[in-house]
Amino acid sequence: MLISGKLGLRNALENGYALPAFNYTNLEGIKAIIEAAEEMNSPVIIQVTQGAIDYAGFEYLRDLGTGAAARSKVPVVLHLDHGKDYNYLLKAFRYGWTSLMMDASHESFEKNVEIVKEVVKMASPLDVAVEAELGVIGGKEDDLEVDEAIYTEVNEAIEFAKLSNCDSLAIAVGTAHGIYKGEVKINYDRIEEIKKASGIPLVLHGSSGVPDEMVTKAVKSGINKVNFDTELKLANLAALNKFLTENPGVYDVRKIYKPCINAMKEVVKSKIRACGSENKSWI
Repeated sequence: MLISGKLGLRNALENGYALPAFNYTNLEGIKAIIEAAEEMNSPVIIQVTQGAIDYAGFEYLRDLGTGAAARSKVPVVLHLDHGKDYNYLLKAFRYGWTSLMMDASHESFEKNVEIVKEVVKMASPLDVAVEAELGVIGGKEDDLEVDEAIYTEVNEAIEFAKLSNCDSLAIAVGTAHGIYKGEVKINYDRIEEIKKASGIPLVLHGSSGVPDEMVTKAVKSGINKVNFDTELKLANLAALNKFLTENPGVYDVRKIYKPCINAMKEVVKSKIRACGSENKSWI
């Protein structure tokens, strides 16, 4: 069932878990996400980036996303991840997205507030949730690389949430986009401080490669949405390489990609457990 991002976030906030959010770019990816969510009886967010849209096309991803969500036995939010271009946001509104991120974190605090506030004005009458980002999350996301992370300040987060009226806020607390290099360090105290002071649903980006127990601790500290992407891609690649190595003569893509779907499903299930959303479906 396709639901509003506002409803999904509210349920997660009130019941103390995080909505697991997974990026998809094709049929195999979305099948893995939805099938795993149904087997775990978990609400889920399926999301795409502007890069995925450029690759597959907005209409194709819309048909996959809205179709899968409509037939799903669990609540599904359709989210635009790291939206930076108004043209993509406007199409997301038109095509039935129920949640979107307006990422203006590269702008000044004042400009970030101004941009997000305008998007919220457009989204609220449509019951579409708006996620914003404050601080800078390092690593590589959607072919964009950021060298240095800047942690989100508590007072700025409080002020930003109040001025922008965003529905959720992605904060920088030590995670990084892409594949980790070195030890993962998350500032749980910062999460707790921001959550206690703002009361807003908080989002953790760059969670691929973070041990599940650390994700769980972040959720208990106040995170209500967790993004995953890279680990699904790596699971898909490993399964694909293994199958082709062991079955060099097979050309039927249905046989080739079945183990890839199964491998991604296992990743999705582990992240659902880490987010505490198993058996949290209300439909």
